Amino acid sequence: MTKRTPPYSPEVRARAVRMVLDHQGEHDSQWAAINSIAAKIGCSGETLRNWIRQSERDQGMRGGPTTDERERIWPAP
Repeated sequence: MTKRTPPYSPEVRARAVRMVLDHQGEHDSQWAAINSIAAKIGCSGETLRNWIRQSERDQGMRGGPTTDERERIWPAP
Protein backbone atom coordinates (compact mmCIF):
# COMPACT_ATOMS: atom_id res chain seq x y z
CA MET A 1 0.00 0.00 0.00
CA THR A 2 1.40 3.40 -0.95
CA LYS A 3 1.23 6.57 1.07
CA ARG A 4 -1.48 8.92 -0.17
CA THR A 5 -0.28 12.41 -1.10
CA PRO A 6 -2.75 15.17 -0.21
CA PRO A 7 -3.92 17.09 -3.27
CA TYR A 8 -3.29 20.45 -1.57
CA SER A 9 0.08 21.51 -0.20
CA PRO A 10 0.38 22.73 3.40
CA GLU A 11 1.02 26.24 2.02
CA VAL A 12 -2.27 26.24 0.08
CA ARG A 13 -4.14 24.97 3.13
CA ALA A 14 -2.62 27.64 5.40
CA ARG A 15 -3.38 30.39 2.89
CA ALA A 16 -7.00 29.25 2.50
CA VAL A 17 -7.46 29.23 6.29
CA ARG A 18 -5.96 32.74 6.55
CA MET A 19 -8.22 33.97 3.74
CA VAL A 20 -11.34 32.73 5.54
CA LEU A 21 -10.29 34.27 8.85
CA ASP A 22 -9.35 37.57 7.17
CA HIS A 23 -12.56 37.84 5.13
CA GLN A 24 -15.25 36.28 7.31
CA GLY A 25 -16.39 39.76 8.42
CA GLU A 26 -17.40 40.45 4.81
CA HIS A 27 -19.85 37.53 4.89
CA ASP A 28 -22.99 36.76 6.89
CA SER A 29 -21.32 33.78 8.59
CA GLN A 30 -18.07 31.87 8.72
CA TRP A 31 -19.72 29.12 6.65
CA ALA A 32 -20.50 31.65 3.89
CA ALA A 33 -16.86 32.77 3.92
CA ILE A 34 -15.71 29.14 3.82
CA ASN A 35 -17.88 28.35 0.81
CA SER A 36 -16.71 31.47 -1.01
CA ILE A 37 -13.01 30.70 -0.51
CA ALA A 38 -13.45 26.96 -1.14
CA ALA A 39 -14.98 27.68 -4.54
CA LYS A 40 -12.00 29.86 -5.43
CA ILE A 41 -9.38 27.24 -4.57
CA GLY A 42 -11.33 24.24 -5.85
CA CYS A 43 -12.03 22.25 -2.70
CA SER A 44 -15.28 21.51 -0.88
CA GLY A 45 -16.54 23.74 1.90
CA GLU A 46 -16.40 20.81 4.31
CA THR A 47 -12.73 20.20 3.49
CA LEU A 48 -11.84 23.83 4.17
CA ARG A 49 -13.93 23.79 7.38
CA ASN A 50 -11.89 20.78 8.55
CA TRP A 51 -8.64 22.63 7.81
CA ILE A 52 -9.87 25.61 9.85
CA ARG A 53 -10.90 23.43 12.80
CA GLN A 54 -7.51 21.66 12.76
CA SER A 55 -5.76 25.03 12.66
CA GLU A 56 -7.79 26.09 15.72
CA ARG A 57 -6.73 22.88 17.55
CA ASP A 58 -3.08 23.51 16.60
CA GLN A 59 -3.32 27.03 18.08
CA GLY A 60 -4.97 25.82 21.29
CA MET A 61 -8.26 27.55 20.51
CA ARG A 62 -10.22 24.26 20.26
CA GLY A 63 -9.99 20.95 22.09
CA GLY A 64 -8.68 17.83 20.43
CA PRO A 65 -5.42 16.44 19.10
CA THR A 66 -3.05 18.82 17.34
CA THR A 67 -1.50 17.90 14.00
CA ASP A 68 1.71 16.76 15.75
CA GLU A 69 -0.25 14.63 18.20
CA ARG A 70 -2.31 13.07 15.40
CA GLU A 71 0.85 12.13 13.50
CA ARG A 72 2.28 10.55 16.65
CA ILE A 73 -0.94 8.66 17.42
CA TRP A 74 -1.70 7.59 13.83
CA PRO A 75 1.64 7.41 12.01
CA ALA A 76 1.58 7.26 8.24
CA PRO A 77 2.05 3.72 6.86
